[in-house]
Amino acid sequence: MASLKVACMVVLCMGVVGAPMMAQAISCGDVTTDLAPCLSYLMNGGTASDACCEGVRSILGAAGTTSEKQTVCNCLKDAANNFGINDNYAQALPGLCNVSVPYKISRSTNCANIRF
Repeated sequence: MASLKVACMVVLCMGVVGAPMMAQAISCGDVTTDLAPCLSYLMNGGTASDACCEGVRSILGAAGTTSEKQTVCNCLKDAANNFGINDNYAQALPGLCNVSVPYKISRSTNCANIRF
């Protein structure tokens, strides 16, 4: 019985210690924060800054699962609607930053149908 109590305590301690190390799901707040340096380009065109491209890479690197990639897709669509982003500039951004996005960046993209 005592060994069972010790085993339970060990499991509990591992859960408490390991909890902060677990990855957090990506959110639209994360996407917006990472894309903030891109806003000028996305609305007015021109050139994408290094900080913008770093943000794009950060978003793509943070989204590892299908669910996270679908979240990013939906967040990008929401941002396009909320910030008046030019669709053509948004579609050109991955190429300017030398990254590959596995779907068309468009307000008409159905993010739920995308499989990664």
